[in-house]
Amino acid sequence: MIDLSRQKPFASGGNRLCYRHPERPDLCVKVMRSGRIDELRNRASWYKRLGSDRQFDDNEREAEGHAQRALRNAAPDSIAWQHLPRWYGIQATSEGPGAVSQLILDERGEPVVNLETYLQQHGLDKPIAAALERFADWLHRSRVLTKNPLPHNLVVQWQPVGDNAAEKRPELYLVDGLGCASFLPLAEWFDAAAQQYIERRIQRMWKRVHWEVSGRQIPWKEAERR
Repeated sequence: MIDLSRQKPFASGGNRLCYRHPERPDLCVKVMRSGRIDELRNRASWYKRLGSDRQFDDNEREAEGHAQRALRNAAPDSIAWQHLPRWYGIQATSEGPGAVSQLILDERGEPVVNLETYLQQHGLDKPIAAALERFADWLHRSRVLTKNPLPHNLVVQWQPVGDNAAEKRPELYLVDGLGCASFLPLAEWFDAAAQQYIERRIQRMWKRVHWEVSGRQIPWKEAERR
């Protein structure tokens, strides 16, 4: 069991807390907030309440996302992992089941910032725009399905360009939101449906990025509808 009793979260989301592994600081352990599954169930529609806790558990959904066709039998050096942290499954912790994955770090060994923070600090500059283009191209080539590649679900790591250690560029990693959001997962079964699904997600990603750098002048839901 992973003992998190003496650890403090380094990041948090609406549903989960993120810890550094106490024995492997290069790993991230995500656990559901205490009582959060019950809260989500109570807020859900009546027919959704009939389901099991799994549908309200982000760790279970992350495990399902990693079981998708593009990743199921992907080799460690496969293109499928080019913009994803390595996945080590669900493991027991002192705070409940934890989703364990690679922690994307900077040169100092600290967790990198997410794209939302980067955009707030630097705007949509040329390096990050190019990184977004490479990420979108990877989605199409790998056929990895994501729910919403939103800026707070992407992190930014600066990496050497080729063999030139002095020249670096940002690369994006998807750390949350893996899997298919469609009720009928046609994108899991048919290549044409997968490409259409991925393109819609990419367009939504760009729309969200432009909304972020525009100063969020209107609510996101309204911007999304437009």
